[in-house]
Amino acid sequence: MKKQISIVIIFLITACLMACQSTKMLKDESHTILSVMKKQETAWNEGNLEGFMDGYWESESLTFVGKSGLSYGWQKVLDNYKKGYPDRDAMGRLKFDVLKTDRTGADSYFVIGKWTLFRTVDTLAGHYTLLWKKIDGKWVIVTDHSS
Repeated sequence: MKKQISIVIIFLITACLMACQSTKMLKDESHTILSVMKKQETAWNEGNLEGFMDGYWESESLTFVGKSGLSYGWQKVLDNYKKGYPDRDAMGRLKFDVLKTDRTGADSYFVIGKWTLFRTVDTLAGHYTLLWKKIDGKWVIVTDHSS
């Protein structure tokens, strides 16, 4: 009987340790995503659209939903950004405010937030919903709905 109790206690301790490690990994994963977003913000504010795009999945399957409708593909999204923000004045200074992060799967997160673009002539703002996936060991945005 003592042997069985010992086995149960060892099992419970192991399960608790695994759960703690899993929780730590989740925090690390969302922290990594937020770090990528911070790098995007910095790249934008430096006028570096290609650096900003590092946070996106470089694939024809990347989906962007904005005021003009759907766009597909990394290059198309970059081209749209270049067209809409042709110079530093048009780009202004970007600030992301993350409102919510939700893990939706082993390798996916939804991030919901607000974006604000401070420019000399005006200030624009809206919200975003980003679907992040871990692809080839890298967290990238696979779907962006910004309005």
